[in-house]
Amino acid sequence: MSYQENATDLGDGEVAALLFEYMPKIAAEHKTDSLLVLMANLGRQIVQADRCSLWLIDEEKNELWTKVAHGVDELRIPLSAGFVGYSLKTGQPVLVDDAYQDSRFDRRSDIKSGYHTTSVMTMPLESDDRVMGVFQAINKVGDNVFFSKKDLERLKLISVYSAKTIESAIRAEALERYAKQLEIKAEELKSAHMELIRILGEVSEFRSHEVGDHIHRVAEISLKLARYYGLSPEEQELIYYVAPLHDLGKVGIPDMILNKAGRLTPEEFSKMKSHSEIGRTLLRESKTDLLCMGADIAGAHHERWDGSGYPDGLKGEQIPLPARICAVADVLDALASPRCYKPAWSEDRVKEEMKNSGGTHFQPELIDILMEHWDEFYSCYKPGGMFIKKGLLPPVQ
Repeated sequence: MSYQENATDLGDGEVAALLFEYMPKIAAEHKTDSLLVLMANLGRQIVQADRCSLWLIDEEKNELWTKVAHGVDELRIPLSAGFVGYSLKTGQPVLVDDAYQDSRFDRRSDIKSGYHTTSVMTMPLESDDRVMGVFQAINKVGDNVFFSKKDLERLKLISVYSAKTIESAIRAEALERYAKQLEIKAEELKSAHMELIRILGEVSEFRSHEVGDHIHRVAEISLKLARYYGLSPEEQELIYYVAPLHDLGKVGIPDMILNKAGRLTPEEFSKMKSHSEIGRTLLRESKTDLLCMGADIAGAHHERWDGSGYPDGLKGEQIPLPARICAVADVLDALASPRCYKPAWSEDRVKEEMKNSGGTHFQPELIDILMEHWDEFYSCYKPGGMFIKKGLLPPVQ
């Protein structure tokens, strides 16, 4: 069936009206496929064709393709095929009254689709002095059965506009694909970075007979504290991923001290305390936010709110906030879980110790948060709690 049974050639005013009708639609569309449909519809109406299609070059497959040959599915043809291939090769338009009388006509499309091509126009799509495709109109409809030179001029007008618009869309889509690839690569790098940090944190626990999952429990508790403290999601994420580095400096502590079951001598305790400075030294030269925060946590998680901690005797807000948060999580986990030198404390005893340490060992506001949400925090350590479910604590016997 013809596109317009009783169509007559449009006047210049009607052509202008169609252009103004389509321009806002085209300007609002950024997807190449949708633009091809709009451009083909515009061309079909302006030159009064039964079918219009925009063929674009697929450089990877060395073919021409179109998704807007009206009434048919996607088509692909060799670069040299038919009138379209001729225009692509020569950069010249084609105006033919009877395709079957022209040796350049490729009949395979008609044979495949059952369509009968008669009159044909093609116009190269040129952008930046290169041909990127071909605009094709097939079978004039209405009172005139052949395309005219005026039709060819109008097709050229549409082709110039189409080429620039489609080229912009293709570039935008290419940039979008590139941006997505960069985003994927960035996520892959981030994941690799996080995995390395996790492994680095586990190095400090690997040599200890204590439960190696301590660092992950500290990370979980630190995340909860950071969230209730009101830190941004980005800051929460940073703390969660670098909290496992708090004891990284223990890689420099002898095994006989790390794994000693009894109380440490003053000399041994002095050596043990040096892990804070060792950890900070290992991380402080980093240029990344993650490891800079890791250096703060490793170096200051044994500082105390009242200034009596180590290694620098920092007091109050002199202590970096991530270290203050991690300190609470570290001590809570040390008391609530078994260690090589002690069994886990009872819940009441842990709660009382943490509560009494507010304002001396820990920032009071952080202890207020811990007490306000105690059941949520401590439920992690109970039978059936998160830590046992995640395999971060051995099941209660």
